[in-house]
Amino acid sequence: MRVLIVGGGVAGLAAARGLTAAGHDVQVYEAAPQLRTEGGSVSIWPSAAGILREFKVDLDGAGRRLESMVSRSVRGRRLNTIDLTAVERRFGGLPALHIARRELLERLADGVPVRYGHAVTAADPDRAEITFADGSTARGDLLVGADGRRSVIGRALRGTETSRLNGWVTWQAFTSLPREIIDSGAAMMISNGRSLGSVAPAGHGRALWWFDLRAKPGGRFWGDEPEVMDRLRERFGGWPEPFPTLLEHAQGADFYPHYRQRVPAVWGRGPTTLMGDAAHTMPPAMAMGTVQAIEDAWALSASPGDPRGYERARSKTVRKVARMVNAEMPSRQGPMTGLVSDAFSTRSYINWLRSASDYLQHEHKAL
Repeated sequence: MRVLIVGGGVAGLAAARGLTAAGHDVQVYEAAPQLRTEGGSVSIWPSAAGILREFKVDLDGAGRRLESMVSRSVRGRRLNTIDLTAVERRFGGLPALHIARRELLERLADGVPVRYGHAVTAADPDRAEITFADGSTARGDLLVGADGRRSVIGRALRGTETSRLNGWVTWQAFTSLPREIIDSGAAMMISNGRSLGSVAPAGHGRALWWFDLRAKPGGRFWGDEPEVMDRLRERFGGWPEPFPTLLEHAQGADFYPHYRQRVPAVWGRGPTTLMGDAAHTMPPAMAMGTVQAIEDAWALSASPGDPRGYERARSKTVRKVARMVNAEMPSRQGPMTGLVSDAFSTRSYINWLRSASDYLQHEHKAL
């Protein structure tokens, strides 16, 4: 089968690896002139780690293996800890990783044939045909739109943009301090119910810190205004360490508005389908966007000749994940959090990861 993939991000590269391994003739087209390496870091939960291992992605030394997620109150009191080593054991040694998006893309792209600088301007979903900016065309047996939230393939299928701002934003930046965070395997989260502050080691002497908070276009925390860092220091400078130190030394931060999207039962037509953000944009809360894109790649690679079957199977799980993620993490960490034991929190997280993964439900049914 000749497969055309539009988009050389996580979803497109993962799908290319899976479909090539399954014996198909795959070509990836990316509008950017080279590998897109912008962005912060992403979390790779056990399901994605297992899929990437099946796809022969070299994860040796990648990012930082996470051993725990610690929740604290705004006064610094530890509320509970999710033991990610227990999660890893439960899923047969599949780890949780925190990794810079650049590093993940570099490892995914290794050995994948990508034609960079090929911007797709139009598509015919019923013919699996794409038109490039120079007027040339390409046609396959299967066309996959993995070109993100503003997908050209998605617009050809739906006729309009379907994702919407949800009222939240993220401000984030890499840091080389404090050493106790960078050298540990612990991610830390603090929430007051209206905002969430987090920091997690990303490997290679760096960690990523971020704040999720409510913001509207034109508001105090929207856009690349120079004074935003001062506003972040004013808002979060009184939170427990390491946040005051991180903000004191920060030279700037990157801004990401959150989007949400309704997940239909099917999102393609004829020999054309979508995956990743092109199919189901979701906010970064609970760190599920990258994982679900990799799960899409695994599912599509198993049945590329049945795109509607792939969509119906994935939509059931993705819809469930989107409901949880769209609730946003800060609003879910309430006063009862500190009354829940670490063992219960860990068991609940194991159950959540299994329910959010077609791969784990299929490959680890007996665990």
